[in-house]
Amino acid sequence: MTERGPLTAVSPLDGRYARYTEPLVPYASERALMRARVQVEVEYLLALADLDATPLTVTADQRAALRDCYESFDDEDASVVKTLETEGYGEYSATNHDVKAVEYFIRLRSPDGLDADNWIHFGLTSEDVNNLAHRLLVKPAVEDVLVPELREIRDTLVEMAHDYGDVPMLARTHGQPATPTTFGKEMAVYASRLGRAIGRIERAAGDLSGKLAGASGTYAAHHAAYPDVDWPAFAASFVDSLGLDHEPLTTQVNPCDDLATLFDALRGANNVLLDLDLDVWLYVSDRYLGQEAVEGETGSSTMPHKVNPIDFENSEGNLSKANSDLVFLGDYVTTSRLQRDLSDSTVKRNVGAAFAHCLVGYGKCQNGLSKVVPNEQVMRADLEDTPEIVGEAVQTILRREGLDDAYERVKSATRGRAVTMEDFRAMYEELDVPESVKAELRAITPASYTGIAGDLADGVDGE
Repeated sequence: MTERGPLTAVSPLDGRYARYTEPLVPYASERALMRARVQVEVEYLLALADLDATPLTVTADQRAALRDCYESFDDEDASVVKTLETEGYGEYSATNHDVKAVEYFIRLRSPDGLDADNWIHFGLTSEDVNNLAHRLLVKPAVEDVLVPELREIRDTLVEMAHDYGDVPMLARTHGQPATPTTFGKEMAVYASRLGRAIGRIERAAGDLSGKLAGASGTYAAHHAAYPDVDWPAFAASFVDSLGLDHEPLTTQVNPCDDLATLFDALRGANNVLLDLDLDVWLYVSDRYLGQEAVEGETGSSTMPHKVNPIDFENSEGNLSKANSDLVFLGDYVTTSRLQRDLSDSTVKRNVGAAFAHCLVGYGKCQNGLSKVVPNEQVMRADLEDTPEIVGEAVQTILRREGLDDAYERVKSATRGRAVTMEDFRAMYEELDVPESVKAELRAITPASYTGIAGDLADGVDGE
């Protein structure tokens, strides 16, 4: 059998992009899922021991030893769990069941003197463990890996907004020359949008919820064993102790509406960055932005002069793939036939892949932004070559002065025609308006007609 490594990986996420996706390994790998399952099972066992109704007693030293099962969980432990599932280990035959393998692993690692085998996984269904374990991984993957990357991009955009808030640039609406803006103001728009998107992600991650209600969501096994215990209150307290909200009404399956909300929030941020990737790509194409060449890097296999906007193209591709996966995941995990079907199990294993494509896309976008610099000379030249864009300002001022045909007059002089600033000045002289208004009109240039774009750019902050 071929030894597996980055060059033989089936997915580029573990091959070509492995160095970019490494931060997600503690949250998206099978080893990570095993560890999270061990954490849930151990903490549940200790919660049972704290119930007055159960005879289970766990000493302080035993508690520490049990928690060490997941706190020091390593590759060797993961190998034991996998062997328990697929081949059998020690006194246990192969379980062919990943959660049962975790139960047996805890039995094997239980401290001396603790008689707790019957209480591990007591009254639970696998989904009780899995839904909590997945969220224990999803939450930090988003909050500790993805969101910081998004914040770094936003910080860069804020910095660009402040640095280039007064750099005039021709705007384009419908692809055609339009009222000028500034490069900094356009970056401020993206910074503002991304900031709101990050807020939605953080709220969704903070609202993740878990269930612990048994095979059909009725607490039936728990109630049968100890009918006097308030099991919904126990479940709420336990789920809350894991840093999750409690989902009180479920089938066997947590409905996953919380995950769908989170996936949609991530997709919203990705859409902002996709829009940014496309715009920056066009700015590079129009030579509004220059790119710093990397020493030794090849831009084209045949054209030595080229410095391609590959970071933005790579970001676009990965974010598009991520969004496709996030839509699929959000739609799929919120459905389950009757009280349970298992099709979502394999689907949820791909959440990490969607996050990984997000992470690669964020990194590429940030890398691209770090290499672009506004070409102010090209921007100003384009403005000077498009004098007709001051027509909006002219007709608006003339309207203010009471000229009924102001719009029509400017339209007749500019639409579909090659116009110069001299043509405008000649038109000003023919107007029946005070000299002060003519002076006001003469002062308008394409480069100066940017409204309060600089103030808007300066007003965006880093929070």
